[in-house]
Amino acid sequence: MALEFPAVGVTAPRYRMNAHQAPSVGLPMGFEDDSEVGRKLVEHKLATAEEVALCRDRQKELAGQGTKTNLTDIMVDGGYLTRSQLTRLDKSMDDDSMYRPAQQIPGFQILGKLGQGAMATVFKAKQLSLDREVAIKVLPRRFSENQEFVDRFYREGRAAARLNHPHIVQAIDVGEAGGYHYFVMEYIDGKTVYDYIDKGKPFEEAHAVKVVLQTAYALEHAHARGFIHRDVKPKNVMITLNGEVKLADMGLARNIEDYEAANAEAGRAYGTPYYISPEQIRGEINIDFRADVYSLGATFYHMVTGKVPFEGSTPSSVMHKHLKEPLVPPDHLNTTLSAGIGEIIEVMMAKKRDDRYPSTKELIADLEAVAAGEPPYQARKKYDPELLESLAASGETISSVSAEDLQTEAGQGKMPLSVLILVILLALSILINIALMVGKG
Repeated sequence: MALEFPAVGVTAPRYRMNAHQAPSVGLPMGFEDDSEVGRKLVEHKLATAEEVALCRDRQKELAGQGTKTNLTDIMVDGGYLTRSQLTRLDKSMDDDSMYRPAQQIPGFQILGKLGQGAMATVFKAKQLSLDREVAIKVLPRRFSENQEFVDRFYREGRAAARLNHPHIVQAIDVGEAGGYHYFVMEYIDGKTVYDYIDKGKPFEEAHAVKVVLQTAYALEHAHARGFIHRDVKPKNVMITLNGEVKLADMGLARNIEDYEAANAEAGRAYGTPYYISPEQIRGEINIDFRADVYSLGATFYHMVTGKVPFEGSTPSSVMHKHLKEPLVPPDHLNTTLSAGIGEIIEVMMAKKRDDRYPSTKELIADLEAVAAGEPPYQARKKYDPELLESLAASGETISSVSAEDLQTEAGQGKMPLSVLILVILLALSILINIALMVGKG
């Protein structure tokens, strides 16, 4: 299975050590004084208020003798608290520390944690005014001091607010409370595409087409309003319990007309290594919708093959392959795939963006055609029409080109496998027609 790399373009944060990883028993990390510890001990019924008071008196006595000791050390040494109890207390306090930011957001009741990424934690909550479940993304305080992160956080909220589509997670509110920045959004009860792939089994072709098609509808809506997602990947495509697809996380989204942001990001790669487009890797300024088409193609590839398009031990090695290494056709890895799926993915993941679909609409047309059992006409327009014309015009030309020669050409990247198959079938058809005409004569 491929290694898990985070989205690149920003420096990964350093996480503090968990309380149970601390080198000594001492004070649980993330809390500033023993009074909080004492309160939690009583609250969790690990000690009585009298026992805490006695140990606190002992702590003061030792401090007067020049020995500074944590309250928990004294309680463990005095037999009031075991180390296993302290471990449980540490975890409880660590959880409280994690939930504290979200608990400060007025008008919302926190119900639990949904997940945590490199830049934010997402909680499930109830919006009290409307009595509905929502998801709240909270930016950690350490990022709140970095204006770049704060600006990007609000940019995500504004981008999502301008998009109103059934296949895009709806934005509800964005703001700041208690020094924490938060973004309230539609709560999705379901799993991500990555959750399904992570089980080690590829998607069935029909299911994959349905999911990718709905994601393409979402992207078409965003593109029509000038937004490029820039981080389409399995973890950002959610599937609800009733099978509906929702595109999530506009954290790297950028308005195509935001030239100031484009220039500020010039030369930096923004995206996730396994699914990033070549032009994003190069840090080009004029990124457009075709970057999303490439990333959706890489996601599609992963869905139907169970493997990412390019693997490597480091993000840079993976991105180098996106730039230079030929793509192994998906139907080479999953031989049950129809030829049309392979053709669509290969056009979506063309290294030169001019060789990809000319618009999201053309991609959707092909996906709808394949879903209906028809060939992907838009993808086949990308093949050399002169080659097909010359082959149709002469039976001798067909017979003079061996299958081995054609396979060699395909291996050199001059002809996709799907074209090779099409040529062979066309050759057989022409030869049969010639034989029939000769027989009639």
